[in-house]
Amino acid sequence: MRSRRSMCGIALIISGASIDCSSLSPDFPSLNQPLQVQHPILSVDDFKAALHRRGPDYFGSKKLVLPFNFKTEKSNEPLPINVEEAVELTNDCIASPNEVAQDDGFTVVNPAAELHFMGATLHLRGTSPVYQPLVDDSGNILVYNGELFGGLHVESDGNDTEALMHALGRCCSCRSGHKKGCSQQSYVPELLSTIKGPWALIYWQDSSKTLWFGRDAFGRRSLLVHWPTLDDCQLLLSSVSPPSSVEKYSDSDVEDRMIDLDFWAELSCGIYSIEFNASKHNNGCLAGAVRKHEWTNPLLKDLIKWDRAHVEPSSHEIYSHSFSVEREQHLMHQTYANGAPSELGIVRPSVSQPAHKVLIALRDSVMHRSILKPIFKMATSKTVDETLVPVAVLFSGGLDSMILAALLTKCLEPCYEIDLLNVSFDGQSAPDRISARAGLKELQRITPSRRWNLVEIDADLSNLTSETKHVVSLINPSKTYMDLNIGIALWLAAGGDGWVDEDNFIDHEQGYRRSKYKSKAKILLVGSGADEQCAGYGRHKTKYRLGGWAGLHEEMKLDMQRIWKRNLGRDDRCISDSGKEARFPFLDEDVIRTLLEIPLWEVVDLNQPSGRGDKKILREEAVEFYENLCHDDTPFVDPEPEVTKNFLTEEQQRKLIREFTDEEIKIVVFNEKEDSNPGIDDDGFNVAQLLGIEAGAFLPKRAIQFGSRIARESNRKNFGSNRAANQASAGSLAFHKS
Repeated sequence: MRSRRSMCGIALIISGASIDCSSLSPDFPSLNQPLQVQHPILSVDDFKAALHRRGPDYFGSKKLVLPFNFKTEKSNEPLPINVEEAVELTNDCIASPNEVAQDDGFTVVNPAAELHFMGATLHLRGTSPVYQPLVDDSGNILVYNGELFGGLHVESDGNDTEALMHALGRCCSCRSGHKKGCSQQSYVPELLSTIKGPWALIYWQDSSKTLWFGRDAFGRRSLLVHWPTLDDCQLLLSSVSPPSSVEKYSDSDVEDRMIDLDFWAELSCGIYSIEFNASKHNNGCLAGAVRKHEWTNPLLKDLIKWDRAHVEPSSHEIYSHSFSVEREQHLMHQTYANGAPSELGIVRPSVSQPAHKVLIALRDSVMHRSILKPIFKMATSKTVDETLVPVAVLFSGGLDSMILAALLTKCLEPCYEIDLLNVSFDGQSAPDRISARAGLKELQRITPSRRWNLVEIDADLSNLTSETKHVVSLINPSKTYMDLNIGIALWLAAGGDGWVDEDNFIDHEQGYRRSKYKSKAKILLVGSGADEQCAGYGRHKTKYRLGGWAGLHEEMKLDMQRIWKRNLGRDDRCISDSGKEARFPFLDEDVIRTLLEIPLWEVVDLNQPSGRGDKKILREEAVEFYENLCHDDTPFVDPEPEVTKNFLTEEQQRKLIREFTDEEIKIVVFNEKEDSNPGIDDDGFNVAQLLGIEAGAFLPKRAIQFGSRIARESNRKNFGSNRAANQASAGSLAFHKS
């Protein structure tokens, strides 16, 4: 059977053609002049080395040669092309067969263009992998890195890439929508606009001599671009920056060659095309102009705009909402005294219906991203003696990762173990390690039949010199200390090389034994997108205080519209480098739509303390889900503090609270009064409720660089102290001087 899905690292080199990028920006230089290029900075082997880490199972390459003396599509004469295939390539650079060497060291390329497609595959499911690049009978070529979760039908035993290739092959050659008399079903931008799920692709449409490329509307898959310049007229696309593009200019000559550190850029989300024609300029060299296309799916365009119908409540809406909630809860108490049945179990009267809707959407999102098809089970049935751990979770024990872990256990059969990947630069004392251990114990309590592996990945920044250089190339073009710290933490977590408790039971007081463990899961669930959509960042509270509901909405909208550039491309590259595929359930199209349909004041209430009002709807959702998941049907938040299960010692509780009050995040969770009992906050909640799974529901936001303590170690290493780093605004400071 065919592989259902696979992850891929993709790349393209275009040489020997004049590419006009002026439609994207007037700042792009005009290249209508004879093409003279030096030895290319990057070779095919450079791309192969970088892509092979993303797709270690197979590397394939196909080269398309376009001679200059061809007729346009209006002519009846076809364009002669030559497609060469090579699985293993050893040449140092892509070179035209018509090039002529000159004494001055330059190479003058005769008018012919080459398009070199590359794909490295990570086999995820099935018994017969589908290798890339794909070439169909019509001469179309596709390299694709993505998932089809909807919008395009794929047979149960089919392959996503093959299904997309078949659909693209049926598209017309029209570049501005269907022309009059066109008999084809669709055209490329229209088809790509229907896809649900993350993707990046490069596609050659032979009938129109057009190259199509792009990435999904939220940028969930990385695709970097080097636009042609006067120094390097090649157009390059790649899932990741090869290390050589950074290392060659990262030593003594960095000050003189600083412009080269900006060699790559994140490709803006969207669909692009280049139609190749013989140029009257540049000695008849092939030429093409880059054009960006609009999305055609109205529902997708609405999600991109990220407009919410109900942003600021009127006094009437507040009263109506309060009344409707009271009436709804009264009816639920009357009709379903013992709880109402739902798709997920019992719906508690105390939980809002909007939270339940979000929970259903998230459940479906996790299901799409983790469900194991029969073909996968057949492929693994021959190795029943091996431990099966197909999916892992990037795990801090906080709200987002606890929700993902709890949903995941509902989507996988009990025979599969689940790895919880946790990285620390401060041993057992890092806040994320403390909350992760508490979260593990709660997960063990509510799902005793599941084997959970908390993979403790301990790191020392001073011992990561070569690894840091490697991560610098992965996060490129990002270049701040914050990006580097996050990148290192993600890269280490995705590597999954750590320790697990031998008895699967962690108790500091009774002692425990750890053994080495390396996660083999190829799918990693990540909580990205939760903070942007549910106001989880500290600056959201500032915007709300200064600009009210409208100011908060605009800040959240800005976060969602730039997440592709600030977060997702970087995170995808760092995680995929370990041969794992990052999946973002909170950024599923249906989850985004569901949250946008809910009034903002039901999503968040920033008048409440941190850890309560921020991401309010997810905290309600966590309460509902864990109540449904518990076998004994006990409430998630115990109303009697004295019977609450304490999963941490008092000293651990106090340590974690201290960590959450430091200057890095400026959040006060706990203020102890003289006459109050230790561990009880102002609202009467036991602090243990903030630290178990209860902690997952009520812990404030803490970014991975702070929770793992890499930010503190980086500040000490690069600035001498946290204070000096704060004075230098280290988080936004570039680690390369400019």
